[in-house]
Amino acid sequence: MTTRKLGASGLEVSALGLGCMGMTGLYGPPADRQAMIELIRAAHQRGVILFDTAEAYGPFANEELVGEALAPIRDEVVIATKFGFDIELETGERRGGTNSRPEHIKRVADACLRRLGTDRIDIFYQHRVDPLVPIEDVAGAVKELIAAGKVKHFGLSEAGVATIRRAHAVQPVSVVQSEYSLFWRGPEVELLPTLEELQIGFVPFSPLGAGFLTGKIDEHTTFDTGDFRNVVPRFSVEARKANMALVGVIKSVADRKGAAPAQVALAWLLAQKPWIVPIPGTTKLSRVEENLGAVDLQLSQSDLAYIDAEASKVEIQGERLPEAALKMTGL
Repeated sequence: MTTRKLGASGLEVSALGLGCMGMTGLYGPPADRQAMIELIRAAHQRGVILFDTAEAYGPFANEELVGEALAPIRDEVVIATKFGFDIELETGERRGGTNSRPEHIKRVADACLRRLGTDRIDIFYQHRVDPLVPIEDVAGAVKELIAAGKVKHFGLSEAGVATIRRAHAVQPVSVVQSEYSLFWRGPEVELLPTLEELQIGFVPFSPLGAGFLTGKIDEHTTFDTGDFRNVVPRFSVEARKANMALVGVIKSVADRKGAAPAQVALAWLLAQKPWIVPIPGTTKLSRVEENLGAVDLQLSQSDLAYIDAEASKVEIQGERLPEAALKMTGL
């Protein structure tokens, strides 16, 4: 496994990380806990050292899972978790909306440390921007946590560029996490140039378009009743049927390369910038191994030009998130 540095922070991680969110739900029922512990450890054995979780996943169950899985190898890995949703810390009750009040951030940090069974959080992301709390106050709270040794690096998730700049002026932002893939290229307009200017690393989530770019999903696919894709406009039957044109572009390159579509989609992301580290998620070891094959897949300039030219002809149908969730991004 090759490694990459996340911007000027000096934080070195595997070229691909592992998003752990889906292991405890969201794409259907939670997976078997012991199987997921074994999967996380198997990913590490294959070179993955960046593992992504959040207090909101579960809530809490995902952090507990990740903490248990990584306990024997804690000093060999980078754990990223997140704060920022309004969740009751004792019961896990979701109260709706965001909460990034400084005192709450500090309580969440302590709770995360307990659930993860560790003495430090390697990357602490604000999960979503809180419009009621100045970002300078958020950055200041994380700065205090860093000074206390509880946090190593400050991150922001789905934040707008103005917010990133304001936060960065108080406490350097090491990493930004947002959705980015051939299925959603919005970050190319403002976010990527800003991150390059400020030397901030980028960790794209949903780098395979919530599974769509693997070629395993089409308009005939049915999702479990608890799968969040049932309420995502981009995954309506009509949208999926139209968006298969993009999968066709990826498959054509995959066929030429003797690779899987997922590998091409991830290799394309890796080719965009040397400080981009995607975090595909899965509950299957075979998918982990397939995804890791993207690191060694070389896309030539002609391959990249072909993908860009053909993908630009496809008008993606449907919003990437439900309306309420979209309103919480880009602030």
